[in-house]
Amino acid sequence: MAQDDLNKLTIDKHRYTPSGGAGRKRRTRIVTVLVLLALVLAVWAMATTRSVEVEVATVSLVYPSQTISLLNASGYVVAQRKAAVSSKATGRLEWLGVEEGSVVREGQLLARLENRDVAAQKGQASASLSAARDNLEQAKVEQKDAARALTRAKELIGQGIIAQADYDTAEARYQRAQAAVAAAQANISGAQSALRGAEASLDYTLIRAPFDGVVLTKNADVGDIVSPLAAAANAKAAVVTMADMGSLQVEADVSEANLGKVKVGQPCEIVLDALPDVRFRGALSTIVPTADRSKGSVMVKVRFLDQDKRLLPEMSAKVAFLERELKGGEGAPRVGLPPAAVLHRDGRDYVFKVVKDRAQLTPVVLGGKLGDLVQATSGVNAGERIVTKPLDKLRDGSRVKTAEK
Repeated sequence: MAQDDLNKLTIDKHRYTPSGGAGRKRRTRIVTVLVLLALVLAVWAMATTRSVEVEVATVSLVYPSQTISLLNASGYVVAQRKAAVSSKATGRLEWLGVEEGSVVREGQLLARLENRDVAAQKGQASASLSAARDNLEQAKVEQKDAARALTRAKELIGQGIIAQADYDTAEARYQRAQAAVAAAQANISGAQSALRGAEASLDYTLIRAPFDGVVLTKNADVGDIVSPLAAAANAKAAVVTMADMGSLQVEADVSEANLGKVKVGQPCEIVLDALPDVRFRGALSTIVPTADRSKGSVMVKVRFLDQDKRLLPEMSAKVAFLERELKGGEGAPRVGLPPAAVLHRDGRDYVFKVVKDRAQLTPVVLGGKLGDLVQATSGVNAGERIVTKPLDKLRDGSRVKTAEK
């Protein structure tokens, strides 16, 4: 009985084993499904790893003035008041009290030449003037005495006490005293002139600043011979070169064909090559009334409306001539991007940033137009690279490569 029960539990292999043809069909279907699945995975892998060739642009900072600029010109910062300071006298430089960059005031002593001989001449002239003044006092005393003698002689000759010859002698003495006073006064004038000449000669050895400014270069050192004409060998014509930093202007050349676009008083914006991130307000002050035939241009001068210690003579500058003055807030830069880089989707604006070799879908908020660009108030920063085309072939995370141009 137990053996029969066990036999009932035995599986009939022939009952559950499919026939040979059916088994082969099932295996074929399984293999086919696996192959199709492998192909789908391969296609998906290729789609995710294949790089899309794209064109990119760089997000830039744009100043609103660039959209209202009529004309651009290049030039240099030039001081309108500049002097090579020297001495009228010739001598050896004995003392120098300034260096490059020194701020000086008008009349300030900059340097001194050796002047002991000129100082001695001044002392001699001063002594001569003192002697002339003493001679004048002596002549005046003699004149007073001669006047009193002449008065007495008049009284005595009227009384018949003295002879006419005695009266004539008294009168002649008085006249000589008057002449001596006049001569003494003339000697004083001559001595005063000589003293002024000596003082001027001494002052020529003292080199002073002709105006308020800054020392640009030092052209001579202590011990050098300074001559106004620099005729002697190794002589220096100037001791220092200085400029009035308040008179700095940009001198630029404007083509004759574009001269009609500029006028005196026109607002300008100045950018220095040394300070590319700073914009200076300016105004056209002068159009030089002559043209350069070799360059076909006319020089214009643009003055700075705001003073800045960073402004230095001979700096390279670019000038934008504007059609109107900038309004409040237009002096700050704004982020600009090409309109072709903007993707409109579901009522929002997006751009594809290029991060390494992937396209990153990024929402942006747009503002107004900036010339050929459009302002982006958020979402991107200056310097980032964004895709301009083809946007329809990209999705977030797509691998990209830059198109060769």
